[in-house]
Amino acid sequence: MKVLGISGSLRRDSHNAKLLRAAGEMFERYGVEFEIYDALKAVPPYDEDDDREPAPAAVARLRAAVAGADAVLFSTPEYNHSIPGQLKNAVDWLSRPAGSGALSGKYVAVIGASSGMFGAVWAQAELRKVLAAAGSRVVEGEVPVGHAHTRFDEDGRLNSPELAEQVDAVVQDLIAELGPDETVELAA
Repeated sequence: MKVLGISGSLRRDSHNAKLLRAAGEMFERYGVEFEIYDALKAVPPYDEDDDREPAPAAVARLRAAVAGADAVLFSTPEYNHSIPGQLKNAVDWLSRPAGSGALSGKYVAVIGASSGMFGAVWAQAELRKVLAAAGSRVVEGEVPVGHAHTRFDEDGRLNSPELAEQVDAVVQDLIAELGPDETVELAA
């Protein structure tokens, strides 16, 4: 079983990339392969005129990465109370062709971190809505990591056991949704 992580932040020291790495360690403890897609910055703006075969190289790589995963875990910051433009752009590419894009029928979950006090809750809600519209099977659950600059230690690990438990709950829910053919032993 393989889960792909996608951060909506392009920043080098992104809190959302750190959050994905924390989730990745949890997936791996359950025997689930986890990979972070780190080339979101290269994906060009969606333009229907460019949406043909062959797709732009960065889009083809993104689509292949999502298609090759059993599920996707998104971690989003919040920009102006919504989804970062580059992340929304990636979802637009992944939703095409309509009804059969890489996200169609794919299990997804959303978590998020921001430097503000609310932990990207609005962006998480917006992203879940957009992913559902793209045909994804959205797993419920939310992890708002507010004041993210205070939530990680010097090694980039979550410093709050409560937040770690919330992330772990989303990880377990996503694994459970993958069904009996993809079952792994969840630690008690």
